[in-house]
Amino acid sequence: MSRRLVIACVLAIASFQLPAVASAQGRELWPGVTFQTSVRLTLGGPVVLDILTGPRPGGTTTLRPILTSGSLTQRQTLTAAERQLSPAMTLAGVNGDFFNFGSGLPSGILLQDGQLLSQPSPDRSSAGITSDGTLMVGRVGLSATWQGSGTEHAVTAFDRVPGPTGVGLFTSTWGQATPATSGSVAAVLFPFPSTAPGVPVQTTVQELDPGRSVPIPFGGAVLVARGAAADQLRSEAVVGANVTVRLSLTPSWAGVVSAIGGGPQIVRNGVAVFRADEAFLPSQLNNRDPRSAVGQLADGRIILVAVDGRQPGWSVGLTNFQLAQALVQLGAVTAIAFDSGGSSTMAFDGTLLNRPSDGVERRISTALAFAYTGVFVPAPLPVVSPNGDGVDDAEALGYKLVGPSSVSVTLQAPDGSAALDQTLVAQPPGTYSVPFPPPGTVVTEGRWKLMVAATDELGQQSTMTQSFTVDDSLGFLAVSAPRLFLPPGGRDLTISWKMGAPAKVVATVETKDGTVVRTLAIGRYPVGDKSVVWNGLDRQGKRVKGGVYRAHLVAHSAVGDVELVKTFTVRQIVGPPKGS
Repeated sequence: MSRRLVIACVLAIASFQLPAVASAQGRELWPGVTFQTSVRLTLGGPVVLDILTGPRPGGTTTLRPILTSGSLTQRQTLTAAERQLSPAMTLAGVNGDFFNFGSGLPSGILLQDGQLLSQPSPDRSSAGITSDGTLMVGRVGLSATWQGSGTEHAVTAFDRVPGPTGVGLFTSTWGQATPATSGSVAAVLFPFPSTAPGVPVQTTVQELDPGRSVPIPFGGAVLVARGAAADQLRSEAVVGANVTVRLSLTPSWAGVVSAIGGGPQIVRNGVAVFRADEAFLPSQLNNRDPRSAVGQLADGRIILVAVDGRQPGWSVGLTNFQLAQALVQLGAVTAIAFDSGGSSTMAFDGTLLNRPSDGVERRISTALAFAYTGVFVPAPLPVVSPNGDGVDDAEALGYKLVGPSSVSVTLQAPDGSAALDQTLVAQPPGTYSVPFPPPGTVVTEGRWKLMVAATDELGQQSTMTQSFTVDDSLGFLAVSAPRLFLPPGGRDLTISWKMGAPAKVVATVETKDGTVVRTLAIGRYPVGDKSVVWNGLDRQGKRVKGGVYRAHLVAHSAVGDVELVKTFTVRQIVGPPKGS
């Protein structure tokens, strides 16, 4: 290897192995699952990693592969899929397998609740989750057969169009009907109750049709055979005949209850994998791109990672090997990559957590998410100010149950007393509100807590607590005019507000993205009406450019911090004379 190449390799590795320079403290989404953003400076530019960390799968929090639209031939955004599934579970996850942009088909396996929904890609790694919560990464294939009145015959495609002489098995996960395939025969099978690997399904031929699109019955399946295989199906699977179908994984992956395709494997035994020799192009591996992955830590916890990319100044992305290094630095002992580029998405409960490179969220085929079935309490407003100014005056509190449960609800006031204490037996699934303030309760300033505990029909217990602050120290922010005409011809701008309690206040004028243009006041203010004046000049005494600005007030008191923002426009024209 040449000296120049050695230096290039060292720089490529060192370019990512720099410490995080900015890291938001992890925020808890529900008990045991946190979200954190880490920003790292590399020689190639900044890199933003969004990280979901959860427990070893099991109990009320599992790791669930998701078919976003419910159909293999359609796609949906991750946020839309999470919202659609919200009544049954609370989800936080990332995009999953690669997929065909034309057909929507995922590239590899999808195994959900023990049922096979999509066949594996033997040339790429798959991620399996065992019944004890272990993440297994490896290559797996499919061996499938059907047998009617003769010998066993190979099923060469599962929910895929078979080759010219092959046989395809289509289930309702494919869609409503089989694709029209020339030179084929279709046998409609019913019932077809299971697609569990290794479990033979005995069924009956209900209908035999020539090569055309055939409706797939719900709870049934359709065998489509082409070429010489069509003659075998026609003669050995007549209407009314019994047929046995078997779907098997090779290797069997005993104990795996869920799986999703992806690849390549990027961490093995705690070591970053440089070359996994899987079926990927160099362009898919070697460019700095947005990327996603899943890994398991030594203590069994799971991390889901989304890396933003292709956004200079925000995040330049990573190569596949740099992604592997990042997962090792985060403590992963096993990890696999997922689809990259514009597909790299992370979301929680229907809300996007990262910045996809397309600028908009891409519709994807599959996803992998933490799925929570315990009681869920949505995050309230962090600060509520019930002073009547129309800004954060009210707090909407509530909780969600995904199954029948007995529930205990406690709303704790700042002094530790219970402003509300309820016990509800056999409450059906649904979303419930908690009144705030409770009837007959005086709202006092300080820290409030909502605590909800539930026990479901299976005896599984879950508890979730959310806190918020009541702070009336700041309110009624206003600007004297929606537009400021710069001096000398225009008037100055008056920014006014009302103090409901004594507090230290910082008043600034900022650009619309939050950059401070001028600090107008820093000091402690008593109760009452207050105001400051801005003449349109920045900290250097120069006139600001025209555009949208905002008045920003932050008040700090013994209760905590509260802020208010009001936008206005600056125009670079001479307004009416002063005093007119």
